[in-house]
Amino acid sequence: MKLGKFKLKHYINYIVIGIITAIFSGIVLTGGRLDNSTLFLLEKVAISIILAVSLSLVVGFLGELSLGHAGFMCVGAYLGGKVAALLQPTLGNGPLAFLIALVVGCGAAAICGIIIGIPALRLRGDYLAIVTLAFGEIVKSLFQNTSDETFGGSLGLPTPRYDKNYLFIFAFILVLVTLAVVQNLMRSKHGRAITAIRDNEIAARATGVNVTKYKLLAFTLSAAFAGIAGVLYSYSNYTVQSAKFGYNYSIEILVMVVLGGMGNINGSIVSAALITFLNTKLATVLTGDLAVLQNLFYALILIVIVIYNNAPALKGFRDKYNLGVLVAKLRKKAADPSHVTDDKAKWDVVPTKISMDEILSVDVLPQSGSDEEQNGGVK
Repeated sequence: MKLGKFKLKHYINYIVIGIITAIFSGIVLTGGRLDNSTLFLLEKVAISIILAVSLSLVVGFLGELSLGHAGFMCVGAYLGGKVAALLQPTLGNGPLAFLIALVVGCGAAAICGIIIGIPALRLRGDYLAIVTLAFGEIVKSLFQNTSDETFGGSLGLPTPRYDKNYLFIFAFILVLVTLAVVQNLMRSKHGRAITAIRDNEIAARATGVNVTKYKLLAFTLSAAFAGIAGVLYSYSNYTVQSAKFGYNYSIEILVMVVLGGMGNINGSIVSAALITFLNTKLATVLTGDLAVLQNLFYALILIVIVIYNNAPALKGFRDKYNLGVLVAKLRKKAADPSHVTDDKAKWDVVPTKISMDEILSVDVLPQSGSDEEQNGGVK
């Protein structure tokens, strides 16, 4: 569907997220009530989507493996949460303090992205993964070993909890901002340069692409949005503890990107929402002694999804039963000739000077006379 340069498929994720936000916010703003578990789940889903989409910029579009995304989130959560706690006595716990904390957390994570990115992005593959993993562990250890007066030490940093009825609205607005920045970047010439580096770095460099510049751009933007997710996390919880931001959480974010499809933003959104929902529900259902089974069920679900998406034996089933095939069938049904009306521009309807149903022909006379007469008397 095209309306000029407007393509609906480019905006379907905005529309879906906007509808979901409007429905739940409408319930809250009109006096309705949502239970605390639903509000908390919405906050977690929004945070996970921001993390998955931002990491997809590096892993999916740039083609580099980063395992330090939780470290950038940790920087945003601690510094943004600290600013929010310092501003609470003067500005309260309102939108202005929230905005300032966002700017600080986003900026701090972006600066860390630049500092780490300049030397680390000279590496590739497993070496880059090890460096980013080490960064995440270093950041976690630094905040864990601070004093109680600065960042809370091992007990964690106490942070103000934003109003549950409104935080998820701000969170989903930030999801839309993240989508707007990432998608518009990837559809620009800069995005094409980033994907060119992923496809063939040597060829991209030979054609004049500034590889270092675009690698650093993608890495810094990814870190900045991870910092925003960290600030949202600090406002969603009463305490920020560094143990939350270990390498396991970085791998969980990476799983969201891989399951959604490398370089597939819509897939990352769906995968992030699904995995967050599964984790939350498993943590709720499996309590007490059964809590040890949470990771087992989670791993089994991931294994089933990976096998379904990649097993060659299931290729025929995937090709036959998927959303794309369903949409194609609906389009084919809409284009059924039985539903097509008569064309008003048919040749037998358009008025012309010559009746189009007449046969235009040239009369051919039978041969007569001798060959000499036909050839003008020349033999």
